[in-house]
Amino acid sequence: MGFGAPGGSATNYKPTPPERGSFPLDHEGECKHLIRDYLKCLKSARGVNDDDCRKLAKGYLTCRMDNNLMAPDDFKNLGLVFQQDKATAEAPAEHAEKKP
Repeated sequence: MGFGAPGGSATNYKPTPPERGSFPLDHEGECKHLIRDYLKCLKSARGVNDDDCRKLAKGYLTCRMDNNLMAPDDFKNLGLVFQQDKATAEAPAEHAEKKP
């Protein structure tokens, strides 16, 4: 009698690493206050990740980057682009186009 998966056949499972790799845990609690505020925001917004909560998430990720707890990355790659960020990015492009 064999043990393991049903049917007696063992399937080969190969774990895949996270898309962005692993990152160190915040053992010192340097960014703990920011994640706590973010989770409170989510709870008060009934799980909706609105702009206020997303701004807190951006602050948390900035803290992690500043403390070498994750690799620096552009926020647009992390899905954290806001209307004001888009307007700021477009303004220099508009000025460059207007120059003769």
